[in-house]
Amino acid sequence: MNFELQQPKQIISLATSAHIVSVEVNVWTATKQDRAISNEVTSMKNADSEAGKFTKNLLSSSPEHKSLMNYRQTIYNWLQRSTYDWSGSSRLLPLVNLEKFMKEFEAHDREFNRLLDEFIYKYPQIVSDAAFKQGDMFDRSQYPDSGVVRSKFRIKLFVTTVPQNDFRSNISSVIADDLKNHYERQVAEIIDNVMVDASERFLEIASRISNACTENTPDEDGKVKRKKIYDTTVTQAKEICTTLKEFNLTNNQELENARQRLEQALRDVTVDDLRESSYVRSVVKNDVDDILSKFAPFKSFN
Repeated sequence: MNFELQQPKQIISLATSAHIVSVEVNVWTATKQDRAISNEVTSMKNADSEAGKFTKNLLSSSPEHKSLMNYRQTIYNWLQRSTYDWSGSSRLLPLVNLEKFMKEFEAHDREFNRLLDEFIYKYPQIVSDAAFKQGDMFDRSQYPDSGVVRSKFRIKLFVTTVPQNDFRSNISSVIADDLKNHYERQVAEIIDNVMVDASERFLEIASRISNACTENTPDEDGKVKRKKIYDTTVTQAKEICTTLKEFNLTNNQELENARQRLEQALRDVTVDDLRESSYVRSVVKNDVDDILSKFAPFKSFN
């Protein structure tokens, strides 16, 4: 008998409000284990040959290479901030943020390749410098030519829709029910985790707004040192209000109420307003503190 496993309603709503994305950043770490030196060190220390391993840094801390390695982490940090957990390296991107996400990825792609061009241009000189820095440890055969090195670096974006395929197969009704129940639990857990993350992000940015608007107490000379208010703090607060307006997957009314109130508190408020007006800071802080006192973060039911 043929049984059809219908999609849970959650996955249908999720598919219309999000895409799945992943960003793959490949780099050459430029490190290599040297067995000869490892054996030499362990022998000198009367230790077992497997007791230690010596790893060579082939580029001797080249700033150009280090910049590339650090930028990989910058990209991953951006990806974490812009998306939500889905599965492994795949991330859930709210559809409302797709255009912004693509522009930001293009900017990261350009910067990564700019840093790569700079590194490849200086690579021959970096290898020459390594010959002096590594002394007797230097082995030219461990350094690929520039073309090979360039091929080891890559940044690539993958975008797919949330899968909605029905499960159809000739299986028993018991197995069909088990699969359907498992699938529903899996989707429910994903949505649960996404909404916990979303509520925590909302509270974090609201807390940052409140903290930025807090007036410090005067020092011994009666002077008040104002807190720094960053453009990104206000921008990110407004962005999360826009995102959650379209990305409240469970239609949670408490979250929507808090979102509306934060949006209202920051409406027509600029960074300059907050920096220059103690009155504006006071009004915004009171509104945001009231939001924080009434809205508690979601808890996962996993």
